[in-house]
Amino acid sequence: MTAEPIVIVGASLAGATAAKTLREEGWSGGVVLIGAETELPYERPPLSKDVLLGKKGPESAQLHDEQWYADNSVELRLGTTVTAIDPAAHTVTLDDGSQQAYSKLLLATGSRVRRLDVPGGDLPGIHYLRTAQQSQELTDAYAAKPRVVVVGAGWIGLEAASAAKERGCEVTVVAPQSTVLASAMGEQVGELYADLHRKHGVVFRFGARVEGFEGADAVTGVRIAGEVLPADLVVVGVGVQPNLELAEAAGLEVASAEEGSGVVTGADLQTSAADVYAAGDIVRWAHPKLGRSLRVEHWQNAKDTGAVAAKAMLGQEVAHDAQPYFFTDQFDLGMEYVGDVPRGTSYHVVLRGDPASGAYLAFWLSDDEHVLAGMHVNVWDATDSIRALIGQQADPARLGDSSIELSAV
Repeated sequence: MTAEPIVIVGASLAGATAAKTLREEGWSGGVVLIGAETELPYERPPLSKDVLLGKKGPESAQLHDEQWYADNSVELRLGTTVTAIDPAAHTVTLDDGSQQAYSKLLLATGSRVRRLDVPGGDLPGIHYLRTAQQSQELTDAYAAKPRVVVVGAGWIGLEAASAAKERGCEVTVVAPQSTVLASAMGEQVGELYADLHRKHGVVFRFGARVEGFEGADAVTGVRIAGEVLPADLVVVGVGVQPNLELAEAAGLEVASAEEGSGVVTGADLQTSAADVYAAGDIVRWAHPKLGRSLRVEHWQNAKDTGAVAAKAMLGQEVAHDAQPYFFTDQFDLGMEYVGDVPRGTSYHVVLRGDPASGAYLAFWLSDDEHVLAGMHVNVWDATDSIRALIGQQADPARLGDSSIELSAV
């Protein structure tokens, strides 16, 4: 048996999935899972969905109970931060000054929220949504049915707005873009989501940037150009940034912000350092099917990369070739999205079905009519068919014709 354990930095979904996969694949050596948070590893999607709606507690998002880690001989070090990595010595340094040797190392350090650096930004009543604790705090705050201003019209902002409205709050969303999800899905599809929220009473203030927050002991308003929006509670959802500092300090190859950020790896998720791998939000890997590098910040990718990295650390011939996948629940809308539209790519959207009915498909096609991505809204048997079309050339007229089977377009 190898003397040194496999060490996983980040008790995240990717990290915990890797630990589980190591045991499933027969690794009998040591496994050390290190996490800065004090909670057991958990999944993040429930935090902005059922937990925020008050239907479940944060503990429902846990991957395993504490006994599972003991039963599977996974040494769990919570509330512990790794401060440095020495790839040459095969050690990591912990926040108490001690060192932990490793045979293989997996970096699964995830992301952190981007914070608004404006006057009043530290006032009580301003919430961010990333951790289990933050989700519970926001859930408790929604119970009082406050006037809520959501800053940001991306996925987290919309899910926070949806939950607040369903909990009986008055909700206004502020964003600098012309509509919701403009960068992720384009204006045409973004407006479909905006219309959904409008129908449920959400008010939008597009083309507006937050200049600061008003209040003395707690937030009372959000200042935008020329006016102050009253607010008893603010949710800021302006994106996340990957935690790359450890990798950068250790000399690993890391893509620049202009290149899309991320720890650079091959399809097997091994970094530029021997015996060091990356998974989850931080990894920018060479996708063998798409023929380009990719970094994805979604739940499915964390699970997939955790499993692939574990197998690669055990010497298996593996490649992370799954199509990116994402889902959301907002009001009565359930959506699944497969594929990826590269930044700066020229595309057009083909709709299949009538969005007014509440059930439809959408496809993003390149200029030469190859399917880059597709999604369904409340059409629950369509995901596999959408996935099969990714990368294929399709006739837009047939693709948009609901009378023609997707397999025949």
